[in-house]
Amino acid sequence: MASTQDFRNGLVLNWKHDLWQIVEFQHVKPGKGGAFVRSKLKNVRNGKVVDNTFRAGEKVETARVERRDMQYLYQDDLGLHFMNTETYEQRSLRADMVEQKDFIKEGSKVIILVDAGTEEPLTVELPRQVDLLVTQTDPGLKGDTATGATKPATLESGATVYVPLFINEGDLIRVDTETGDYTTRVTAA
Repeated sequence: MASTQDFRNGLVLNWKHDLWQIVEFQHVKPGKGGAFVRSKLKNVRNGKVVDNTFRAGEKVETARVERRDMQYLYQDDLGLHFMNTETYEQRSLRADMVEQKDFIKEGSKVIILVDAGTEEPLTVELPRQVDLLVTQTDPGLKGDTATGATKPATLESGATVYVPLFINEGDLIRVDTETGDYTTRVTAA
């Protein structure tokens, strides 16, 4: 059991007969009445996000979850296949369990949250930003940097994002996996 004082982003709660991860929270002390904690919770099984208010000091049962480093191998009719980077054990997950799967390419590192009691995989966390190669887009023109206009570009993972006009095929770009937006062009080191 944890108190609302123990809340932190990423904590997984066993609440309302399901597992919920704290996305964000805020302790509120109004001038009149008791203090409370306003929170945004995400269901780890289906991705549904809800807002909830807890009374200050309220006890909530926490779930024991483990974060495991995995490597994405490939996708087939059975789903997406991952390998544990420590034990080399392979596991397949249904495609609907993986949010933003369009930004994963073979060999990518991800984190899989696993229920420690049942060994059931709960969710897949991608890195906040990924670097992907542009495989198809309209040619860019010199001087098209200040207009702010965008064009669609297909990436090596199969995802389509909108990029500035100066991006060309073969460019390496950085994409925010939470929003699916272009961030910057990456220069080769």
